[in-house]
Formats: sequence, C-alpha cells, structure tokens
Amino acid sequence: MFVQLNERVILNLARITRIKIDEVEDGIRVRFYEGTQQVAKSRAFESVDLAKAWLKEVMENKAF
Repeated sequence: MFVQLNERVILNLARITRIKIDEVEDGIRVRFYEGTQQVAKSRAFESVDLAKAWLKEVMENKAF
C-alpha cells in the first residue's frame, strides 16, 4: 500500500517497520523507518498533536 507524504514523496507502507514522532532542533517531525534505516521524514510541526493529526490524515487518504 502506498501513501503520498507530499508532492514529491510516495511511501510504500508495506516496507515501513516503524513510525516515530521525534522532537528535533527545528520542531517535531514524523520519521519513517525500514528496519534501522530512516527512509523518509515529514515537515516540521509545532506540536506532537499536530504531527499526529497529519499522520492520521496521510494514513486515511491513501493515494494509491
């Protein structure tokens, strides 16, 4: 199953083993991993709640 993260990134969810909401220098980001390797990350969010809402929206609006 594929989802479109933004206008340039389409992610194969069948290969994703972990999704992590992480606080970094420039804000909160959602990170996607295949095993131990990070394969994609979201834009920066101001709060964890906004990041969770974005992730829920992306997962519900499967593009492919």
